[in-house]
Amino acid sequence: MKLETNHATRAERAAYLAGALEGLYSGEAVPAATIGGRRAAIARLRQFDVTRYGTTRNHVTKRGISFLSPYIRHGVLALAEIRDYILTRFGAGRDTTKYINELAWRQFWQLVYAEYGNRIHQDIEPPKVPRNGTRRSLPDDILQATTGLVCMDESLRELYREGYMHNHARMWFAAYLQHWRGEDWRDGAELFYTHLLDGDPASNSLSWQWVGSTFSHKPYYFNRQNVEKFSDGEYCKRCPLASGGCPFDATYEQLARDLFGMSQEELEQGGQRRGQQSRR
Repeated sequence: MKLETNHATRAERAAYLAGALEGLYSGEAVPAATIGGRRAAIARLRQFDVTRYGTTRNHVTKRGISFLSPYIRHGVLALAEIRDYILTRFGAGRDTTKYINELAWRQFWQLVYAEYGNRIHQDIEPPKVPRNGTRRSLPDDILQATTGLVCMDESLRELYREGYMHNHARMWFAAYLQHWRGEDWRDGAELFYTHLLDGDPASNSLSWQWVGSTFSHKPYYFNRQNVEKFSDGEYCKRCPLASGGCPFDATYEQLARDLFGMSQEELEQGGQRRGQQSRR
């Protein structure tokens, strides 16, 4: 049935589009990792409320996210149809724009992959900070999720148990593994790709490089205040290192000096090259 879009309400247009999406279901087998295939993907898309996405997407415990990434990864949902459905249902607003920006980032990773091919699995640029990581087996406390840091261990256990880790937690862990532990980013990327249901070569390797500064002008790192803010302090309340020994319990300036041997300003200006010149 054709929908007269000029006179339909937003809700009617959204319902029509959802029906059109479901009508595209082919009945063909899809990878088990997509958790139910096309019908399950559409059901998840309909459940997603984008109206608070901008303020909750980074919150690791509240999780105001869509959980659509496994369906995107395995081709069950296309980025364009998700974009069209969200725009039709919720209209163009701040939260919608933020979510569509995230879809655009995923497309960007794919375009880089198309251009660089398997080069994305090696350093694309020189690191902007000193690093000591060389490829080797990951430490047992990482593989067994027994680092003693609740913010790391709970995320790792979820990864191993359910094939998922919240995006902000992925950033924390990628930074921890590279900057605090001195491990090679490629070993971390392989760990994620092995376990993640939404593991995508482009998004995975390039995000690890973004954290490590081989595909960014500076490294990503975080401190305890950031963990507390985006977990409502839940991890720190239960962490045995919260009262002493937390490696993240410092200012960003202090961490920049401890981890990279330079100031925050030097990191912002291009990291290692400028930092080395300033110390000559």
